[in-house]
Amino acid sequence: MNVPGLRGIGMTSQRTRERMIERLREQGIGNERVLAAIAAVPRHIFVEEALASRAYEDTALPLGFQQTISQPYVVARMVELLADGRELGRTLEVGAGCGYQAAVLAMLTRDLFAVERIEPLLAKARKHLGQLRLTHVRFKHADGHWGLPEAAPFDTIIVAAAAARAPQALLDQLAPGGRMILPLGGVSGEQILSLIERHAEGFVETHFDAVRFVPLLPGVE
Repeated sequence: MNVPGLRGIGMTSQRTRERMIERLREQGIGNERVLAAIAAVPRHIFVEEALASRAYEDTALPLGFQQTISQPYVVARMVELLADGRELGRTLEVGAGCGYQAAVLAMLTRDLFAVERIEPLLAKARKHLGQLRLTHVRFKHADGHWGLPEAAPFDTIIVAAAAARAPQALLDQLAPGGRMILPLGGVSGEQILSLIERHAEGFVETHFDAVRFVPLLPGVE
């Protein structure tokens, strides 16, 4: 996949991205479209310069404001579960952070909305996706608990912060046949990656891996 913003990146960075993709395959990620999307996004531009050498490690890294950029495996796992056997369609990302996951999603859908409650992080996300010329992503500074009702319903919702239960507003904004993925659990206790599907008879929830995310906080900053 050719992305304008990737031109000029050194061969060292290219090799480390290739090793990251090999590692994701070894960890069980098998969706080729998801792997290609992750391979196309230069993760090092989304982290602080001092951490750029660690950008392709399979670890979360600090962004400031008590937030982190998710580890590549977790991003790949969440997106793969959402994309299994289907197109993402109209997608909402809750917790855009620095924009890394939004960039991956933008490779897979042209209909992407992203909300972030911390304004300086949102500014970084806009800047980063502008560098990559991913101009079709629509950002909003907003409290993710409430989703984005003016753009609903969504075929896909991905939440990058942990909640004790799925916010009702997000469930309401999920289209029939849609999927939402989010970590459920407390900040100090166990968190489980959970996939919620909306069927005609109601919502079906399936649990997957244990994860560790920052909490889904109310309000905006």
